[in-house]
Amino acid sequence: MRNTLLAIAITAAGLAALPATSHAAQDAAGFFINGNIGESSVNKGVYDDNDTAYSVNAGYRWSLAPSFALGVEGGYADLGKWSAKSRAVSSLPPGEFLTNAKLSGWTVGANAHLNLTDNWYLSGRTGLFRADIKGDQVIAGLPVRTDGTSNNWYAGAGFGYDFSNNFSLGLNYDYYKADKNGLKLDSGLVSVGAEARF
Repeated sequence: MRNTLLAIAITAAGLAALPATSHAAQDAAGFFINGNIGESSVNKGVYDDNDTAYSVNAGYRWSLAPSFALGVEGGYADLGKWSAKSRAVSSLPPGEFLTNAKLSGWTVGANAHLNLTDNWYLSGRTGLFRADIKGDQVIAGLPVRTDGTSNNWYAGAGFGYDFSNNFSLGLNYDYYKADKNGLKLDSGLVSVGAEARF
């Protein structure tokens, strides 16, 4: 957790120190692929934990204005696994236990890129999150296990720096909604991301 937060802080400081350039706003249209790594967190039901997580996406954007591009994306997110709260574990009868929760899945949706200056940008994304959700609930004092798929949504926003028409670095926050048989594992992901455009 500390290493992830340290990496995010260093990246943020590095982005803030970058000089603005005088060339025209970067063109974010065309094919792109990006990857993010950071820290996920969940605080739902019997779970309250953080873990290292990552996501990868690919897609295509169309230029709708000189500084704005909108497109489609598809990708995969592995949000990690989370341990149960100690008080939830201690409340179970002898011989009963709670498994670690796990969440990952595929995404498909829309992606936007808005240049505020020649290099600084804001980004946004939203769409469908088809999740593989695993974890436990405590019902009537006993653990009830869930292992299945959830069709829900994701959304995120970020900001960063376009080094050229082909490469950028940024900081992002994404929220993934996941619910199966009453097991809710909605989770947030704070991450550092890199994008290549073609």
